[in-house]
Amino acid sequence: MLIKNCKIIYKDEIELGSVLIENNKITKINPSKVNDDVVIDGGGLYLSPGFIDIHIHGAGGFDTMDGTYDAINNISKTIITHGTTSFLPTTMTCSDTDIKKAVEAITEAINRGTEGAKVLGAHLEGPFISTEMIGAQNPKYIQAPSIDSFKKLVGENKNTIISITLAPEVPGALELIEYLNKEDIIASIGHSKATHEEAIKGIASGVSHSTHLFNAMSGFHHREAGVVGAIFNSDITTEVICDGIHISYPSLKIAFNQKTTDKVILISDAMMACGMPEGTYSLGGQEVFVKDNAARLENGALAGSILTLDKAVRNLHKNTHFELPEIIKMATYNPAKLCKLQHKKGLIKEGYDADLILFDENINVKKVMVGGRFL
Repeated sequence: MLIKNCKIIYKDEIELGSVLIENNKITKINPSKVNDDVVIDGGGLYLSPGFIDIHIHGAGGFDTMDGTYDAINNISKTIITHGTTSFLPTTMTCSDTDIKKAVEAITEAINRGTEGAKVLGAHLEGPFISTEMIGAQNPKYIQAPSIDSFKKLVGENKNTIISITLAPEVPGALELIEYLNKEDIIASIGHSKATHEEAIKGIASGVSHSTHLFNAMSGFHHREAGVVGAIFNSDITTEVICDGIHISYPSLKIAFNQKTTDKVILISDAMMACGMPEGTYSLGGQEVFVKDNAARLENGALAGSILTLDKAVRNLHKNTHFELPEIIKMATYNPAKLCKLQHKKGLIKEGYDADLILFDENINVKKVMVGGRFL
């Protein structure tokens, strides 16, 4: 298959060209001669790597914590229409039984495949978090971190886990972080009230990422820099929810100035109401009210989002000075690198997986390809 007449978004530039796809891979960019019966005219649309969402709880009325293959599959079918071609279904702070069931469902989705976006692995958000930075997590199920507790949660599916969000200041966390680091599982600081010193100790122990920057973490103060200061004072990556609600655009500008676009990943943190009408839903067993593009608990706390990554890209394109390749990098290459898949995903490059999207000047997704096949 040849996709021609499209504006190809590379890591640092955009060029008009064509892409040849064979055996689920990008085999040639701007081929001089093609013997292929299938030619797709891109019509001058942008051609981008597919978006990769490393933090998403649900969509289309389904939640990762439903604990079924059907739920994961339906989430994948909802988000594919918005350009997300790969994702990490994300758990909540719930009972051991429910988390283990969710991990088993994610493992099944990896092994069976899905009808939409591809499942790369799991992100565990909790239960080893701070009671003082609970956010929309359920305080009833917070646990003290330990290696044994982690092993109990994941059972035989340790290889499914890509990342886990935890609070490094909680007793037992540093030992778990060191273990996770040895097992090549990303330890991400989040839902944490750590001081700057405690956060830096966590980073020294192996924390390499941070969960939804600014949200559910100790903020920056001129006499106590907190978790935010530690993120800015280190080389770890971070993720942002660009819905205009979780973080203001001036705060985003500060974050980008500190971390650069090489260290920031766009996420949705979407819950089951993503792609659904306003109304009452649930997240981690708690009632969530969706109104005016925001999802909140009864007490007003933000409960995830209803954001999609195409909208996150659109929001940054409209509200920041960044060029499109830099923005796209934060939704494609950077998350691929975090998942250690930068050798085959996240770029339009020969030999890479043919996970591609076509969209217009307003970031409206027109076509989506996963594994060399349009869905």
